[in-house]
Amino acid sequence: MPAGLICVARIGAPHGVRGAVRLWSFTADPFAVTDYGPLTSKDGTRSFEIATAREAKDHLVVTLKGVTTRDDAVRLNGLELYVPRDRLPPTEDDEYYHADLIGLAAVTTAGEPLGRVAALHNFGAGDIIEIAPPSGPTLLLPFTNAVVPTVDLAEGRVVIELPAEIEGDTPNHPEA
Repeated sequence: MPAGLICVARIGAPHGVRGAVRLWSFTADPFAVTDYGPLTSKDGTRSFEIATAREAKDHLVVTLKGVTTRDDAVRLNGLELYVPRDRLPPTEDDEYYHADLIGLAAVTTAGEPLGRVAALHNFGAGDIIEIAPPSGPTLLLPFTNAVVPTVDLAEGRVVIELPAEIEGDTPNHPEA
């Protein structure tokens, strides 16, 4: 992926027969995705402009310029859409784009290395930070101020307050 691109949406299944698609926007305001100009594919080889957008239950229904048939729309299902970072608004204090956090070193409050931030997820109950240690399974922790008290972009690290059952290396399930 070209440097500086941020994923802002994912195209879903077609909606109707005239080329409209379901669009899952990853912006705080779902309609903000229409403000960033042309959206590109991950490799930057395809560009799309949103012609119209309307709200649906948990997504947007959009028409894209040049996509006029259901068959055209079917071929786009699952495509992630990106914009250059400089088109996005600056973040507020204690707000971060996921792309800013992925790859940062993760350390405990005692300064012990844990690994690197592999991803951020939201399964509906809040943000989850995924830490990939040098070996072993990844850690999935709530991305809250209590668990992640410090994000230091300048130093390239996040500080993690490990729950007692993890810090003490106590397994949370019996061995099979």
